[in-house]
Amino acid sequence: MQTSLPGCVVIEPRVFADERGFFFEAWSATRHAEHGLPTDFVQGNVSSSARGVLRGLHYQWPNPQGKLVSVLAGEVYDVAVDIRRGSPYFGRWTATILSAENKRQMWIPEGFAHGFAVLSDNAVFQYLCTAAYDPAADASIRWNDAELAIDWPLATPLLSDKDARSPFLADVATDRLPAFLP
Repeated sequence: MQTSLPGCVVIEPRVFADERGFFFEAWSATRHAEHGLPTDFVQGNVSSSARGVLRGLHYQWPNPQGKLVSVLAGEVYDVAVDIRRGSPYFGRWTATILSAENKRQMWIPEGFAHGFAVLSDNAVFQYLCTAAYDPAADASIRWNDAELAIDWPLATPLLSDKDARSPFLADVATDRLPAFLP
């Protein structure tokens, strides 16, 4: 399902459940290509976080990553922000609830910042990435940037030092932001 930001997609897989549990296809090059997603993921990551943790808003530049994200246990409020210079959607965000229960996935395109807030006691979060992590390209934007006005469900989240010190979007040098390519 297309979100309010073109290219950023929420995917609801078909789930087959019975008394034994459930099965669903978490990744299919054919099915995901129908949603416009790339089919060449090169890195998979998993993080675990406690209730009240907020991770983000992270991105990589100049070596961007697209990310297909999902929750394996627990529940999060997942956010994507268009930070591409020149984009008609620059500074706009979209959010959805991802959980082990709803099994949704969200595609975060290259050029978007990403973050999530943990709503359950614990959450195990999975990322499939289109590029390997590059420490020199690691970047972030302040989670509570007033210009973005993200409606986070947490007033005082638990943050890493890096996330607490991240710059506001307006303070990021233009050469440290991706460009919009129509």
